[in-house]
Amino acid sequence: MTVDIPCLRLQQAWRECQQHAHYMDYALTALAPKRPLTGASLESIDAETVQDLDQFVLRFGKLQDAIGSRLLPAVLSCLQEPYEHRPMLDKLNRLEQLGYLEHAEDWPRLRAIRNQFAHEYPDEPERNASLLNLAIEAADNLRAILNHLEQRLPVELIDQQQQDAVEGQG
Repeated sequence: MTVDIPCLRLQQAWRECQQHAHYMDYALTALAPKRPLTGASLESIDAETVQDLDQFVLRFGKLQDAIGSRLLPAVLSCLQEPYEHRPMLDKLNRLEQLGYLEHAEDWPRLRAIRNQFAHEYPDEPERNASLLNLAIEAADNLRAILNHLEQRLPVELIDQQQQDAVEGQG
């Protein structure tokens, strides 16, 4: 049996993204009663809410990174598309052409939102609240990308457990 390394990388990237999405969704559920955030609410949050916000910010960033640096390139590689050394914009456009992304132009915006978390504005709670609210809305876009890929990719490429079960029956 030969191992298909590009598709194995896709499976690993898929699992990583699913894990980040799960914990991001968990944090969003915990934050739901406190949304939308305001500068005043950020200045008076309790330790539990700080942990939920930290978890959301961490997982949003990790998910965005994992999709962009591992999952999307792995999809192209598994499809045997020669885009390994091409710029990200070319990869995004090719994935859109192939039907694996709905809107390639959404990606730079998601990346910019993620990058804004790298900067903290301790004296600007309204700005911080606005950035967090923007990211909370953008989390739906990250989830939509994963859902679209899940619909387009063959199940055996993203669900190793199901593949193992099928092989065990044969």
